[in-house]
Formats: sequence, structure tokens, C-alpha cells
Amino acid sequence: MSSFHAIIPAGGAGTRLWPLSRRARPKFLLDLEGTGRTLIQQTWDRMLPLTGTERIHVVSGADHGSAIAEQLPELVNLLLEPSPRDSMPAIGLAAAIIERADPDAIVGSFAADHRIPDPDRFVEAVREAIAVAEDGYIVTIGIEPTEPSTAFGYIASGEALDGFDSARAVRSFVEKPDEETARGYLASGDHVWNAGMFVARASVLLDSLARFQPELAAGLRAIAAAWGTPAFVAELGRTWPTLTKIAIDHAVAEPVAAEGGMAVVPATFGWDDLGDFASIAPLGSSPDVLWVDADGVARGREGVQIAVLGLRNVAVVQTDDAVLVLDLAQSQRVKDVVALLKDAGRDDLL
Repeated sequence: MSSFHAIIPAGGAGTRLWPLSRRARPKFLLDLEGTGRTLIQQTWDRMLPLTGTERIHVVSGADHGSAIAEQLPELVNLLLEPSPRDSMPAIGLAAAIIERADPDAIVGSFAADHRIPDPDRFVEAVREAIAVAEDGYIVTIGIEPTEPSTAFGYIASGEALDGFDSARAVRSFVEKPDEETARGYLASGDHVWNAGMFVARASVLLDSLARFQPELAAGLRAIAAAWGTPAFVAELGRTWPTLTKIAIDHAVAEPVAAEGGMAVVPATFGWDDLGDFASIAPLGSSPDVLWVDADGVARGREGVQIAVLGLRNVAVVQTDDAVLVLDLAQSQRVKDVVALLKDAGRDDLL
């Protein structure tokens, strides 16, 4: 098997989890489950059986470098972006650096802030994805849906690929649907949730990018060529701001799927991107919460009593400097609160 490297892009503002998630401490640095391990630490734990410590690469913003290093003391490969450019530049830079060191390497990208309760099945799915990637495909791991969710994008799968347990060709990527469409996807049996996990040979990924976004690919490879030399910082500072800001789905996955070069491994290991308070409600509340003819989720400061009376399906969130109360049905709108605070100049709360 070709050497496998894990890339963990650790970005995003997590605005729908405000006030827990902030600019300085986004959700991947938080222990949302109360396990004693933050989301990025859990991601690290899942990758170790596949890579060991030396082949895990974390890409994040410069503001989070110290916190990541503190939470992952065994981390060797940490890349800090001068500014956010979306997922393709972040993943692509790590892939380009890996490609120069090992042209045959296979890379896999896995977000730092997802919840996967069954790590053994996760490892099984990634191993199959690696095997498919060795055949030249760009592979995504899709999550078999458990409900007609409108919160996730979908992947439409096609014919089964010969020689593999479950891998299928990808027909197309589909944006977040309305509820009726999502019900149709669930009933069809050939749509899976797009969890944003991609596995490919580093050279295949970058060569594909060079066909669809040639300037972006050239810029990433130019920065990677300076890696490990005194010129790296200057090259990164000069070239990074010129790179196209684009997601890996739009830059590579969608156009490659249209050509027939994408595969999907459907997986059943359980998954959630913990994107809002509705998604973390099943994980439970803080210990010091009293519910009186009420239900929902409450997270607060340790040692502070929270009482909720006569309210159904609510979230109550308390931090040192903010309190949020919302109907869980409105969870997607928390980002509107963050936008209003930004407009009001309340950077101290962002």
C-alpha cells in the first residue's frame, strides 16, 4: 500500500455555535461532548491507526497555531495560513508539500471538527478509500443518510466499482436540498451525505486541480517548492494572497465527477458536523441544569446553576461574557446574531 498521509484542515468560524465558538477558540478546539478530548484531538486519535504521528498534517490559521500545538503535543507537521482562502488552498498546499517528498503518496482530508462515534468503522472506510485511490480515482467517503436532512449536501452514486467491497462511481454532487427533495434522496437509496472527506494520490489531486484551476495549482506547487528552505516564508507571503479562494468541492470534486473520475465509499460509522445547537442537543447538557416542565439543551459555566421553566425545545448557552437563548428550530439562524454583533462593532464578543 502506498504511504498514506492525513491532512486535517482546521478552520471555520463556527458562528452557528456562538457564544461557545469564537474567532480565538473555534469549535474544533472545544470539547463539546464532555469526553475530555476536543474535536481536533478526537480527529487526531482517529487518524493515528492509519498514519502514526509523522504523517498527520494540520493546516490552520496563524491565530490558532499555539492552541493546536498545545492540544496536539505530538504534532510534527503544522502549516499556518496567512489568511483564510477556503478548503482547496489549505488542503492543496499540504498535498503539494507531501507530493514533493513522496510523489506516490496518497493523501486524505478530514475536517477537524466532526463527530464520529465509531472510529473502527471509520478506519475500515478510509482503508477502502485508499485502495480505490491507488487505482487513480479521487475518492470521497459518503455517509449513508439516516433521515431526510436539509442541512447537508448529497452525493449521487452510480455503478459499483469492480474489485471493491462498497465503492461506487459518483454521478454528481448535490447542494443542500429542500425537505421534499431530501425525502426523495433517502427513498432512492443511491444518495449519501457529503461529509467533505476526500482521498487521492497527491499527484492526481494536484494534476486535476491544474486542469481546472491552473493558476491555483501552480501557486501551491511554487510555495511547496520552497518548503524547508529560507525562502519559504517570503514565497508564502507573496503567493498565498493571490490564490483563488475556493472549496475543494467546486475546484476539483464536481468537475472530476462530471468526467467520471470520482468514486464514493458509502459508510455507516455515524457522523455529524456539529454545526449548530440542534446537532449538539443529543450530546446532553451541563451538569448544573434544572429542567422544570421544559426540555432542550443547556451549556453553562462550571458551578453556575441554570434553571429552565416551561420552555420546550430550547437551547440555553452561557459563557463568561454572553448568554444565548433560542428555539432549537432556529439553530441555523445563530449566525445572524454574530452578524449583528459584527455590524455593531462588538469584536470583543466575536
